[in-house]
Amino acid sequence: MRYRAMLLCLLLSACSKHDTPRMQNADTLTQRQHDSVIGASGLPGAPGISKAQGAQDLENAHVAQAESIARADSI
Repeated sequence: MRYRAMLLCLLLSACSKHDTPRMQNADTLTQRQHDSVIGASGLPGAPGISKAQGAQDLENAHVAQAESIARADSI
């Protein structure tokens, strides 16, 4: 009986969920990095992701240029 109780405790402790730091930090890629990896893959539709990122980069550059001009005008 004592052996069974010890075995039960051992099994319960072995099956319990224990988060290690390695498990908590498993996903360290940013969304953009993740999308870039998918865009570079050979999956169907993947080139569309790369094109969308290029369009987003172009729009961000336009916005930055417009903000720069607006700041220069306000001086």
